[in-house]
Amino acid sequence: MGRSRPSKRFALGVLVLAFALVPLSHAALPLAVDKEPLPSLAPMLERVTPAVVNISTVTQIEVETHPLLRDPFFRYFFERPRKRRERENQSLGSGVIVDAERGIVLTNHHVVDQADAIDVRLRDGRELKAELVGSDPKTDIAVLRIPAQSLTAVALGDSDDLRVGDFVVAIGSPFGLSHTVTSGIVSALGRSGLGIEDFESFIQTDASINPGNSGGPLVDLHGRLVGINTAILAPSGGNVGIGFAIPVVMVRAVADQLLEHGEVRRGLLGVVVQDLTPELARALGTGNADGAVVARVDPGSAAATAGLRPGDLIVAVNGRPVTDAGALKAHIGLMRVDTSLELELIRNGARIRLKGTVADPYAGYVEGRRLNAMLKGARLGDRIEGTGGNRSFAVAVGTVDKGSPAWLTGLRKGDLLLEVNQERVRDLDELGRVLRRTRTLVSLKIRRGGRIILLSRR
Repeated sequence: MGRSRPSKRFALGVLVLAFALVPLSHAALPLAVDKEPLPSLAPMLERVTPAVVNISTVTQIEVETHPLLRDPFFRYFFERPRKRRERENQSLGSGVIVDAERGIVLTNHHVVDQADAIDVRLRDGRELKAELVGSDPKTDIAVLRIPAQSLTAVALGDSDDLRVGDFVVAIGSPFGLSHTVTSGIVSALGRSGLGIEDFESFIQTDASINPGNSGGPLVDLHGRLVGINTAILAPSGGNVGIGFAIPVVMVRAVADQLLEHGEVRRGLLGVVVQDLTPELARALGTGNADGAVVARVDPGSAAATAGLRPGDLIVAVNGRPVTDAGALKAHIGLMRVDTSLELELIRNGARIRLKGTVADPYAGYVEGRRLNAMLKGARLGDRIEGTGGNRSFAVAVGTVDKGSPAWLTGLRKGDLLLEVNQERVRDLDELGRVLRRTRTLVSLKIRRGGRIILLSRR
């Protein structure tokens, strides 16, 4: 006889037993078991979303009737009085309340840049007018102030405690969809060299970030702010899971200065550095893979005073690791003038420590009011660019107090002053002689970025 077949009753019993085992083997999955609540981010989001705001801005842009009218020289010599034509430009973004008692809101600089009006919409539907306290284009951070009436603030976390793989949540208004929540993980830390900002040390995340998320919070699973969402890598024009947030450590350092001064007053180390490549590592005789190599030390700078030399490999600043040149720039760029620092570096194969003090980048500049009342509020200094026979000379504009006579004249931080009253000025001495002779300020020719601009009093 052959092998007997099991009875139908036995087969059915086995089948029932198999199905009965399925839920038991998956009891750890997010299923309702013994009336326990399902795992959810909802309780955390109920605390955090009232602190997230929508930001809308209005900017009046003058419309030129002819391309030649964009040329400041053409306008100065040939333009006749005409009725200004303007168009209204609107933009949307996000922000987060970090101080409910003072009504302090954080967002991106690019969200509010050049805005004539800033409106903030809260989770409860209230719409409030916002005041721009200050913004910093080099880190893309801006601080707003709104009426402090029944506000909710988010708790601040510590981005230095983040690890790759930690879960994070992004909240904002992508495409105008208010309080949209997306989740993901920390994909990388300390991202730099992307060319997005001057000072970069981004948190990279795969939480979906889209247009309109800019300025919104990136929070951990406890609802603590760990970053401000700012940019995405979108080769196809849409989200591909590569987003970037400014770490809250950087945000706090910049926001504190914006609240105190209305601008960021950065210190200066006085070095030119480059990334450590395998070739440089072999030349320096080091097995390190990270660090910033000193290529040049400016004479008389804070770096020279501290004892830095070309060829030194900087691996840490005040105990914080330096992965590359961008990381060093970000570390130093957040330090205030006269801040003490300890540099850990490798020189000739030996690990050494140097101590120094961050210098004032405008040391040696003079107050503009000493030269002319119309320059009050500006700090001016000599600027030499290039070397040898290719050197050029100009008067550099340092800080400019908002609302001061120099500000109202049109001067801005970073401008280079080339001519005054149609006379060439190469340094502060020439500027002083011209103003003593003419005794008044009629016109200024400046270079701002790659543009030449003529400012005149009419």
